[in-house]
Amino acid sequence: MSTRPTLWPYLLIAPAVAGGVFLLLYPLLKAALMSFQHFRMGEPIRGGAEFVGLDNYRELLAKEEFWQVLNRTAVWTAINVVLIVVLGTAVGLMLVRLGRRMRLLLMSALALAWATPVIAATTVFQWLFQSELGVVNWLLGTRGFTWFADPVAMFAVLVVLVVWQSVPFVALTLYAGLTTIPAELYESARIDGGTGWQVFSRITFPILRPLFALITSLEIIWVVKCFPQIWVLSQGGPDGATTTLPVYAFKVARVLHRYDLGSAAAMVTVLLLAVALVANLRRMLRQEGAR
Repeated sequence: MSTRPTLWPYLLIAPAVAGGVFLLLYPLLKAALMSFQHFRMGEPIRGGAEFVGLDNYRELLAKEEFWQVLNRTAVWTAINVVLIVVLGTAVGLMLVRLGRRMRLLLMSALALAWATPVIAATTVFQWLFQSELGVVNWLLGTRGFTWFADPVAMFAVLVVLVVWQSVPFVALTLYAGLTTIPAELYESARIDGGTGWQVFSRITFPILRPLFALITSLEIIWVVKCFPQIWVLSQGGPDGATTTLPVYAFKVARVLHRYDLGSAAAMVTVLLLAVALVANLRRMLRQEGAR
């Protein structure tokens, strides 16, 4: 049997790699370049954007509004990720305990919720929370309440939407992980009188720790980059209450035509995500090495 290297595997993955480079890497590099240039409305036509070094970043970091958006993004991310992971874990544990038919029914419902296009789901929520004809106001008996005009209510609606879209992924992923844990471990814990929390904290979580770390990392990325939901429902309002970093970068570029400053805000977002994810993955690797 020949062991000579062949180009065939590389040719098979070449289209996917090329697509990834074109759709992901090129825009990222272009945004990074623009963040170091004077790039306004005229530059896309005239070309020859002037290199200004770190001036855009200095201007961005000097804005009080940017720091308000950064703090809001941190709160937005923390609330959503905690709710998603906790509720997803609860649903995943429930799937293990359900009978075959109920489990299949619930998994189908989760898959349908997960597969619903973002804009379609956002439009449905827009109708559900409509002030006069919305189902939520009808159920609560608060007809006329304008969810989209109140900052706290608008923030809460977006949290519900993002959590609803994300829980299915966490639940199904954890259910797949739970099925790999030997049943003998749980039987031994029950014989020893272990409570449900003790079983989870001493058996389930330690075994699935890498999976939890991976899910948390993916959900941080998902929540931070949530843009369509916010833009369709509130466009960052009211009064900027739902403006996160991606929305802020888009508004700066679209409204003020400051493509350079918007690119700088986008690159700061990428940098913060990279730092958070690298720290999380390093901790996961250290824990795995210590086992």
